[in-house]
Amino acid sequence: MKKIYFFSVFILSLLISSCEEVIPLDLDTAPPKLVVEAAIVWKKGTTGSTQKIKLSTTTSYYSGTTSKVSGATVFIKNSSNTTFTFTEVPNTGEYKCLNFVPVIGENYTLTIISNGNTYTANETLQSVAPITNVEQNNQGGFSGKNIELKAYYIDPINITNYYLYKYTYSSQVTSNFYADEDVFFNGNPFFSISQNDKLKAGDKVEINHYGISKTYFNYMSVLVSIAGNSGGGPFQSPPATVRGNIINTTQPDNFPLGYFSLSEYDTVNYVVQ
Repeated sequence: MKKIYFFSVFILSLLISSCEEVIPLDLDTAPPKLVVEAAIVWKKGTTGSTQKIKLSTTTSYYSGTTSKVSGATVFIKNSSNTTFTFTEVPNTGEYKCLNFVPVIGENYTLTIISNGNTYTANETLQSVAPITNVEQNNQGGFSGKNIELKAYYIDPINITNYYLYKYTYSSQVTSNFYADEDVFFNGNPFFSISQNDKLKAGDKVEINHYGISKTYFNYMSVLVSIAGNSGGGPFQSPPATVRGNIINTTQPDNFPLGYFSLSEYDTVNYVVQ
């Protein structure tokens, strides 16, 4: 009986050890693509003169770091051919402009020249309705026992509007994003809603509403769906399956990842009661 017991334990130990064995996967490595983080955002009540664009490249699955792109030429032109130059913060892949002029309804063209390739994109700066108030409901969620926040605004009448909502919580590492359109509430009061079922008294929540274009709404709807709304967001490196509005005019098949967007946004900081 002892021999049978010993043999059983021996076999079990082999099974456990085999389950812990690390098996490296031989994944195909595609040529690196340029990743563009070009969200020009204008906070209501500010000049919006300071803007930034980040450039990097895709890396292998096992790489724990991003590859920053330095030495690129980056600028944006408006419809009057005024040029806003973005200068790199040395060796960071982050390019800054200190004299950008945001104008609602203005069309802008982004140009990036890097490693012998020229990338361009066009977009129009979208406005956003101001946040009027935030309401707290202590009987929200599916259980009826969760704290729920709603940030209200009045959607402009007779205009098709698209929105991006961002909720940042002091109790959660990542932010939550989701996109919306005014098909069912055009010209009426409406709201964004928190998506954190673990809110408690004292938590701090930053709520941002962005005005976005229809094409950016479509892009974000796909991006949020793929990400499962688990964080990251539209202003960071996107999954390779999502193609944005930036084209490579030098080698069209070698398209970059990312999106060039321009948004006015409103923000409210709320402390859960």
